Amino acid sequence: MLTFGLTIVRHGETQYNKDKLLQGQGVDLPLSETGLQQAEIVGNYLSDLKFTNAFSSDLQRARQTADIIMRNNLHCSGLEIVRDPLVKERSFGIAEGRPVDDLKNMASAAGQSCRNFTPPQGETPEQVKLRIKEFMRVLFLRMVADHSGPDGQQEGAGQSEAASTSDDETDGPLPSQPDDGLLGVSAHALVVSHGAYMRVVVRYLLEDLHCSVPPNVEASQLFSACPNTGICRFVFSLRLADAGPTPATVRCVFINRKEHLKAPKGTE
Repeated sequence: MLTFGLTIVRHGETQYNKDKLLQGQGVDLPLSETGLQQAEIVGNYLSDLKFTNAFSSDLQRARQTADIIMRNNLHCSGLEIVRDPLVKERSFGIAEGRPVDDLKNMASAAGQSCRNFTPPQGETPEQVKLRIKEFMRVLFLRMVADHSGPDGQQEGAGQSEAASTSDDETDGPLPSQPDDGLLGVSAHALVVSHGAYMRVVVRYLLEDLHCSVPPNVEASQLFSACPNTGICRFVFSLRLADAGPTPATVRCVFINRKEHLKAPKGTE
């Protein structure tokens, strides 16, 4: 068994985010001034966490955010960020570059909810899920290759078992901390991605992998929009087999955390 943490961060704000215009894959803008500040804030918030692996979308807004997070980190000097198109934003086809309200109107005219509607030439949620499944397969293989010893046992396995049995140790009345859910977890991957993509990730983990949810998270929060530089965290325990690693358990630690944007650490 191998246990690892997965922290997913949405990229910082771009001008299109501010103007409520769809970007998808076809509009590849850099971060705005606000987005750069947000990336510095989330980088500062996560600065004392050790990431053993790092991935980002190959789109500019995610690349910049990941670079800033790594630059602020105290333990990740020299860590390679893998730029992976499997974690890029959902394609919105002909709706890209247009106001978000246009997408809502197109969905309404088609008699569908905006979440389930696919504009012409865009990606369906199911197509996005296929990308997510492939990324997870690659991620699991990478984590096992990097963090399992010659006998297949995880380095520091005793500590990781403690983490897997201490569910929701910081949930409830205790204030949230950057390392929530990571006690004793020695392997920890960072992924910097996008809002619509992250929604499909959460749905896949909950519905397909039967991810457990903290008791203080309401159902309406699970599939809500993640704010720019919002954070989600999950802890996976992988079952090792000849056919490849598969998740034995998946635990959600928190969804769409944004407290760091309200009270940035060390930036006053």
